[in-house]
Amino acid sequence: MPHTAVETLQGPTLQGFEEYIRAAEAGMERSSGGSGTFLWSDADAERTRQVRSGEVAAEFWSGEGPAAAPSGLIHDWIGAARAEGATVEAMLRLIQNYDHHSEIYQPEVTASKLLSRKDNDFEIYLRLRKKKIITVVLDTEHHVEYRPVGKMRWTCRSYTTRVAEVEHAGKPNEEVLAPDTGYGFLWRLYSYWRFEERDGGVDFECRAVSLTRDIPTGLGWIIEPMIEKLPKESLMHTLECTRQALRK
Repeated sequence: MPHTAVETLQGPTLQGFEEYIRAAEAGMERSSGGSGTFLWSDADAERTRQVRSGEVAAEFWSGEGPAAAPSGLIHDWIGAARAEGATVEAMLRLIQNYDHHSEIYQPEVTASKLLSRKDNDFEIYLRLRKKKIITVVLDTEHHVEYRPVGKMRWTCRSYTTRVAEVEHAGKPNEEVLAPDTGYGFLWRLYSYWRFEERDGGVDFECRAVSLTRDIPTGLGWIIEPMIEKLPKESLMHTLECTRQALRK
């Protein structure tokens, strides 16, 4: 990777992302409180058909591409799936088993650990492996909070509190870079889950909003596949792995 690709997260980039998150969460608060449909898949007949037929539905939350931030890109994807025969209780037990996420979500999650828990709030560690032309390894920490919305519905909000790139991962000369420095393939990640038990199974969704660097002139062939394609692929992989784990 050319040295010119190394970046440091800048204040205006982060500010643009935080403004986007505030607006997104305001909209989610309205729908989780009863204004509009609770599940995204219920708002469209084709999405409902896909989910009920066993497919994973995923698309941009709005528009046809990432939103722009100063020197960055905001990737806002939402996906939905269904786990037949599952219960919300089993779903939460699976997802909250953070010490085993490296088994459930491999090969993207290579190490995982519960750092602390207080009631329905968790602090967790995940080592993430992103591969598309090149491989990038990230040490990440997340705050995760779960909330019931009625008897059969739950929501989950997760956000990164630390993201650090790892060079030479797994080798004797492994080096963890300072947070918010590196190639910028993932600066921030906010994930919003919704679960609803009904009709003999659980419909579940995840909206993933991530911040990456923009695509510099001359390096698009390396960087564009990593930050344009991976957000959707990662989301669909997460949903499918969740469903498969519930079947075991």
